[in-house]
Amino acid sequence: MQCCFGGTNAMLVLWVRRPEHSFDLTSWIRQGLRFCLSFFSIKSVARRPVFYTGLLTLSAVLAAVTAEVQQVAAQDIPKSLRPTGTEEAIRATKNNWTVGVVGGLIDGTYMRFAVELASALDDGDNLRILPIVSFGAASNLDDLLYLRGIDVAVTQSDVFEYFRTVRKTPNLNKRVSYVIRLPVSEVHVLARDDIASIEDLRGKKVNLGPDGSASSLTGSIIFQRLGIPIQQTNFNNETAFAKLKTGALSALIRVVGKPVDALVKIPPNSGLHLISVPFSKKFADYYTLGEFSSQEYPTLLSPGQQIDTIAVPAVLAVFNWDPNKDRYRRVRRFVERLFDNWSKFQEPPFHPKWRDVNLAATVPGWTRFSVAEEMLQRLAKKDLTSQQALKRDFATFLDQSGSDARRLTDAERENLFRNFMLWRQAHTNENH
Repeated sequence: MQCCFGGTNAMLVLWVRRPEHSFDLTSWIRQGLRFCLSFFSIKSVARRPVFYTGLLTLSAVLAAVTAEVQQVAAQDIPKSLRPTGTEEAIRATKNNWTVGVVGGLIDGTYMRFAVELASALDDGDNLRILPIVSFGAASNLDDLLYLRGIDVAVTQSDVFEYFRTVRKTPNLNKRVSYVIRLPVSEVHVLARDDIASIEDLRGKKVNLGPDGSASSLTGSIIFQRLGIPIQQTNFNNETAFAKLKTGALSALIRVVGKPVDALVKIPPNSGLHLISVPFSKKFADYYTLGEFSSQEYPTLLSPGQQIDTIAVPAVLAVFNWDPNKDRYRRVRRFVERLFDNWSKFQEPPFHPKWRDVNLAATVPGWTRFSVAEEMLQRLAKKDLTSQQALKRDFATFLDQSGSDARRLTDAERENLFRNFMLWRQAHTNENH
């Protein structure tokens, strides 16, 4: 904004700068007043109008500047950045409801689960979830047990059994519980074309992933149980893939939910393919049957091809804090919000694997967290009430329509139920 004071022998040009520029308002007003007062001391009648013009202009500009400053002050500053009290009060608020969730490798499905938990459940100062990158699902249980600030972990059923039976972690069942069983993660064995089966990897170099990753533990268990000795390496995924392409490795193992984006993007005729890991009673304790199809990995399997693999149940685990501890109330709130907001996970942009979760599914050998059990019971009662209401409404609909459902064909019953749902929705809208 540019303002000018006109006069017989002088002109003062004033610039009002916007907030993004530096501007000394006090200095500017002082200069304007000096200009006006200098004209006041002049007795010439001809110059007095200049004084009044300058004074009016100065007043108008001052009003405009004031309005602009007020407008800037009125902008909606994010609530989290507004002053809320003393340093001690801010620190207490920031830490009061934080929950640390350890996910996994930065490019893995488990880490995405942790990030999406934060995205769906964060509630400002009432609950803040901190997703944490880790070495992988195997090390996550270690972190849950021993690392400060960790309350929740994404891990696997075979990791828990390894800690319980091989490492013999004291009181593991009492220290760690599960909230829900997450979708399975399939064992991907990506091999060079000269490897036709997993038996062909005997004595060959196979990368099992970084120490602490899911594949580093699950891969070791698989080859031990199959009685196939390998030359094990533990490169990260990027390095392993580069070495696989050059022939320095014969295969690499990844344990992650399908489809894996990095594998889907492998171009045709790469000299690489997926090989089967046949499921047998050797794996019946911790694992389940999985499969891959050419629709999921079109460049790694022949058209129409489908192969078997083994899959590992994943688990959302929590530390069993003492109910009298502050950390327990945080985990309790996390679990309650997870169940109350479960519908958020069923739609994009959340990972499609969330839709495969059965909240009531159990994990053999694990104990469900007490708060999760409470929430499940609450949901069961709600579902029962909904079913009973549905039956009552359907009976009312039949009475009003004069239909005898016992004499209808399956197609007629299906059409009748479709009409009933439309009728029920219309009546629900009328009542609201």
